[in-house]
Amino acid sequence: MKKIIISTNDAGQRCDKFLSKAVKGLPQSLMYKYLRTKKIKLNGKRADPRQMLEAGDELELFIREEFFDSPEKDGGALSRIAPKLDVVYEDENIILLNKRPGVLVHEDDSAKDNTLIMHLKAYLFQKGEYDPDREQSFSPSLCNRIDRNTGGIVIAAKNAAALRDMNERIKNGEVHKYYLCAVHGMMPEKSDILTGFLRKDEKNNRVEISDSPRPGFREIKTGYRVLGESGDLSLLEIRLYTGRTHQIRAHLSHIGHPLLGDGKYGVNRDDRKQGYKYQALYSYKTVFAFERKGETLDYLAGKEFSVDENDIWFCKELFGADRKRDSGETRFDQ
Repeated sequence: MKKIIISTNDAGQRCDKFLSKAVKGLPQSLMYKYLRTKKIKLNGKRADPRQMLEAGDELELFIREEFFDSPEKDGGALSRIAPKLDVVYEDENIILLNKRPGVLVHEDDSAKDNTLIMHLKAYLFQKGEYDPDREQSFSPSLCNRIDRNTGGIVIAAKNAAALRDMNERIKNGEVHKYYLCAVHGMMPEKSDILTGFLRKDEKNNRVEISDSPRPGFREIKTGYRVLGESGDLSLLEIRLYTGRTHQIRAHLSHIGHPLLGDGKYGVNRDDRKQGYKYQALYSYKTVFAFERKGETLDYLAGKEFSVDENDIWFCKELFGADRKRDSGETRFDQ
C-alpha cells in the first residue's frame, strides 16, 4: 500500500486527473477499476474519480509497486542542461520569457532537451524552485505557445495555483497580446480591425480564411496599425482580439500582405534568397488587463511587459533603431 498526501500544487484537480499524472505506470482502465473496487481510497473512503482534491487529502493505493515507477522523476537530466533563457519578468508565481525565433517551446521528435520548457525546468531546478522528485503531479508549465519560427513573450507558471489563474484569465480575454510584424506592400489604411473566419486543417497544419461565415470556420478579429514603411515593406503593430492558430500570418496573407519570410502563407522565394529564414513576427508586448478578482495573480492587474524593439531583428534591420513608442495600451480604430 502506498499513501499520497495531496500538496498545494496537487489540489484543485479531479481525483482521476491527479492519478493519471502521479501514477504514470497505471493504465487508465485499471485506474477506474481500482477506484470502483476501493483499491484506491480517498480519506479512508471510496474515491470518486470526479471529486476535487484539496491540500491535505490522503490517498491510499492498494496496488502493485511497479505502477509507481516513472523515468520522468529524474532531476539529473535537469542538472546537466545549461539554461539559456531571456527573462523579461519573474516573481514567485510566474516567469515571462523572450523566446527567440527557431526555438521549440515543447519537445517533439526532433528535440527533447533543447526546448524552452526543458530549459525553464532546468533553470528553476538549479535555483531550487522545482524538484521533480518531490512533485507528484505538477511541473512548471507554459500558459501560451508561440510557433517555432516566431519570437516573443511566453508566460510560464511556477505553481499550480498560478497556472490555473493565468489560464482562466487568458481564456476570459484578460491577457492582451501585441505583435510586431513586417509585411509586403503598403496597407490600405493606417489602422484597422480586420474580421473574418478561419478553419484549421489539422492534417496539413494550415488554416484557411473566409470573408463570410462557413461551416467549420470560426470568427477571427485582428487589429493593426502602421508604424513605419521601408521600400515595399510595412511595419505593423498587431493586436489579437481572437487567438486562433496562425491567425496573424493567414489573415494578413488573405488580404494580400503576407509576412516577410513566411514560407507557409506567402510566396517567399525571394525572401529566402535575401536570407530571411524566419517569418518577421514577434509577440513583443503582453498586458495583464485583469477585470476580476482571482486566486493568486491579482497583483499583476494593469501591468504590461514588453521586449525592446531594438532587440527585434526586423525592426532594427529594416525600419531603423530607437523608434519612439506610445505609452500605455495601443488604441485601435473601432
